[in-house]
Amino acid sequence: MISILIPTFNNINYLKILINSIKKNTRTKEYEILLHINDGSDGTLDYAKSNNISFTHSKNNIGLCSSINSVSKITNYDFFLYSHDDMYFCPNWDTALIKEVKLLNSNLFYFSGTMIEKKSAHISFDCGVSFEDFDEKKLLNNYQKLIYYDHQGSHFAPHLVHKEMWKKVNGFSEEFNPGMCSDPDFNMKLWKQKVRVFKGINDFRVYHFGSITTRKKKGLIQNKGDITFLMKWGITSKFFKKHFLKSNTKYNGSLSNPNKNIIYYIDLLICKIKFYYFKF
Repeated sequence: MISILIPTFNNINYLKILINSIKKNTRTKEYEILLHINDGSDGTLDYAKSNNISFTHSKNNIGLCSSINSVSKITNYDFFLYSHDDMYFCPNWDTALIKEVKLLNSNLFYFSGTMIEKKSAHISFDCGVSFEDFDEKKLLNNYQKLIYYDHQGSHFAPHLVHKEMWKKVNGFSEEFNPGMCSDPDFNMKLWKQKVRVFKGINDFRVYHFGSITTRKKKGLIQNKGDITFLMKWGITSKFFKKHFLKSNTKYNGSLSNPNKNIIYYIDLLICKIKFYYFKF
């Protein structure tokens, strides 16, 4: 039922935590783990082969967007779940997602998780900042006690979409490699396809080590994704998340078109000034 797509770049210690959590905490039998391995000289290639994990591979780091597009071509299921390689999936993550899919009975959705981190994300709770000090027992004893709610318009990984919608929008836009702002761009493309259910699911909880995936490594230069988004869509990703997705507010149903009040037009004017500044 679910194809879990994971791009990874020489991050084997975190990748092992993620994959072990999926195997340990998944209830459904209908899922597959698929990797795109960038480089893999840290032992990731051997790890995938010895554990019979299917993967695509590039000798160099081709970026998050190209990685996901590559591995999406070898999927066997209809639902694509994209995850970073530095996460831990809490128990029953899959039953929470499957429940939402069945309730909606439509492919016009974007479901995402609720992230737990030491200092930021949706829930702040310290279970470690690296694979060396990760306290799995503490997380499992407490993750259900942490108070949050279904939230609106989350654009973060992990997120689930139907294969049909993935193909309609041609996956991730590779001009956003190595990855910054690729998520809101993907959301915008879904919005253009009439998707209005952008729901962060409270019961789908993951622990995140804090963007290990996107932290600068030697030779890795981050893209200016916010500018790319602005020049592509004519508005900033911040404007899109605020006025369209209503990000991180309490979920109260499918979204509607933005409320065009005075704040909307002031923010839009700022977008247009920035657009013409970068254009000319």
